[in-house]
Amino acid sequence: MISIKGLIKTYGANTVLKGIDFEVLENQVVSLIGPSGSGKSTLLRCLNGLEEATEGHIYVDGSDITDPKLNINHFRENVGMVFQSFNLFPHLKVIDNITLAPVTLNKMSKTEAEELGLRLLDQVGLREKAEMYPNSLSGGQKQRVAIARALAMKPRIMLFDEPTSALDPEMVGEVLQVMKNLAIEHGMTMIVVTHEMGFAREVCDKVVFMADGKIVEEGNPKDIFDNPQNERTKEFLSKVL
Repeated sequence: MISIKGLIKTYGANTVLKGIDFEVLENQVVSLIGPSGSGKSTLLRCLNGLEEATEGHIYVDGSDITDPKLNINHFRENVGMVFQSFNLFPHLKVIDNITLAPVTLNKMSKTEAEELGLRLLDQVGLREKAEMYPNSLSGGQKQRVAIARALAMKPRIMLFDEPTSALDPEMVGEVLQVMKNLAIEHGMTMIVVTHEMGFAREVCDKVVFMADGKIVEEGNPKDIFDNPQNERTKEFLSKVL
């Protein structure tokens, strides 16, 4: 479903991604792990066109998103993104945050969008918050609303950029549970940049370890966590597990 070939991203003299090659199959859940500054978030942002690749190609469902002729906004409608910092509109109620994009882009009527929005709020356990404003919610609740908002566009792929890193520790579990349900019950194709090793081990089909702008090692969670082959991977895991 996703194929990345020779991806390089530079900012001036600084090369952040140094020739990335990797693939994601349909319905696969992949976690990107590694030290801060290793290029994980930049890779994710290249995947939905928020950052432009300097060199290389990114194929999603057969479309090369590095092709300047591609309609990037149309492409993004099929790729949901959840950020660290929620990015909800504070002046809109929860339900309006969720329905805004599908209605504005004429994907569905306001009534259809609201029905879907309420179903999605059920899914993330927040239906009773539909008429509230984001500033009345906890961090974990805001992030669950942000997930529902991304799902309202019915994306084929979900990208999560450290979705729990801005949360208090006791709120991390509620967000990870929603993501687990998406993976297990809905068979969603997901790429997750995370520091939550338990999630990477239990939920993901593949773990990709990045350091210094490169993929150092990748494989199934059991192999990566129990029997890492690369010294850099061993060193990182010894500090975080």
